[in-house]
Amino acid sequence: MKRRSRAIESMNLSFLDVISCGFGSIILLLVLTKVFDPMVFDKTIADLDGYLAELEQTLVTLRGETLLLNRNLLRKQDVKTARIDALTSSKARLAARETAIIDNTESTAVQQQLKLRLESLNSGLDIQKQGLLAQYQDSKNESVIGGIPLDSEYVIFVIDASPSMTDYGAWTTVVKKMEEVLEIYPNLKGIQVMDSGGRYMFPAYTDQWVTDTPVMRQEIIKRLKTWFVSSPSSPVKGITKAIATFYRPGLEIAVWVVGDAFNPFDSGRFNTPLKVIKAVRRINRPREGGRRSVRIHGLGFPVHFVEEVRLEDAYAFSTLMRALCEENDGAFIAIDRY
Repeated sequence: MKRRSRAIESMNLSFLDVISCGFGSIILLLVLTKVFDPMVFDKTIADLDGYLAELEQTLVTLRGETLLLNRNLLRKQDVKTARIDALTSSKARLAARETAIIDNTESTAVQQQLKLRLESLNSGLDIQKQGLLAQYQDSKNESVIGGIPLDSEYVIFVIDASPSMTDYGAWTTVVKKMEEVLEIYPNLKGIQVMDSGGRYMFPAYTDQWVTDTPVMRQEIIKRLKTWFVSSPSSPVKGITKAIATFYRPGLEIAVWVVGDAFNPFDSGRFNTPLKVIKAVRRINRPREGGRRSVRIHGLGFPVHFVEEVRLEDAYAFSTLMRALCEENDGAFIAIDRY
């Protein structure tokens, strides 16, 4: 009886073990099936994509807001800089006004002193004015304009027509000055024009005077505009020929020398200003009363000074003409620009 009972009990235990294992297997299958359910996994992925898209949209929004903030910051910075500049400018103007006020205050005493000195000078000038007016009344009948004596009845022009005078733009001024010189001699008995080498503008009037008429004056100016004869840059030949050919006792003659340079190589044996002066002195001797037979005037053009070529020739011409005009009762006029 005892053996049978033990056998039944053993069978009951084995059956329960089997049943328990079976339930355990079913539960395990259910668990595994739930964990690896593909529908649940797909939903999780979709949730992640949406979250990522939401993050990207948020990032874009933040970038836009950042850009807007940066722009506003830059504008504020520009406004701040402009205000600082305006403030600096205002301070500078204020300082300038303060300085002007101080200077004005300090200069009041100086101005008062200057006023007193000016009143004193005016009184002195009035006295000098009366004296000058008296001198003018005594000398108003003299034929002098700007220091140039106008008592000559015959005029000879000795013109330098070298390339430096014709190629650098000075020739137009030469023509204009010739017209002005002719205007100060309204009534002449004779005119002659030659280049610095002694060649005549009008070969038909060689060694003789050209009658002064309005038509002839127009013809002189007209021909001068295109009279490019490439003469030497030295007036010595023209001056000596003009005096030797045309001077006669009793004639009031003026020689006008027009040029810009004295080139020793163009002057032959008279290759220094001093030699030229001595040569002219021998031929243009003094008359009774000490005055020279022929007046010599000069027009100097600053071609070499403007173009900065052969400055030594320009200085030599200025030195020669100043001394020559002074010794021969004439006036030297230096043209400052053309």
